[in-house]
Amino acid sequence: MFNRVLIEQLVGEGARVRAYDPEAGHEASRLFGSRDDVSLCTDPFAALEGADALVIVTEWKAFWSPDFARVKTLMRHPAVFDGRNIYNPQVLRELGFHYEGIGRR
Repeated sequence: MFNRVLIEQLVGEGARVRAYDPEAGHEASRLFGSRDDVSLCTDPFAALEGADALVIVTEWKAFWSPDFARVKTLMRHPAVFDGRNIYNPQVLRELGFHYEGIGRR
């Protein structure tokens, strides 16, 4: 499920958040409604358009094997913060991403 606390913290620091969650979209809509600083997307690639970073906070199967070439073209800065450690750091770095696995050494 999306991380409500993380979204609130990012918004509190002035970020504009675009979020996608294939399982918790309805709950996110209930909590965040129609705010200007939080956009809830129905497509994962729409959430990446112009993004400074991709933050993974769930490990749904829909996120396991994304088209990283497409992901990189959509993002303003190709940075991935992987809170579930589902991606191979070496592969992403070779593809030109800044990668941080949360909790990894």
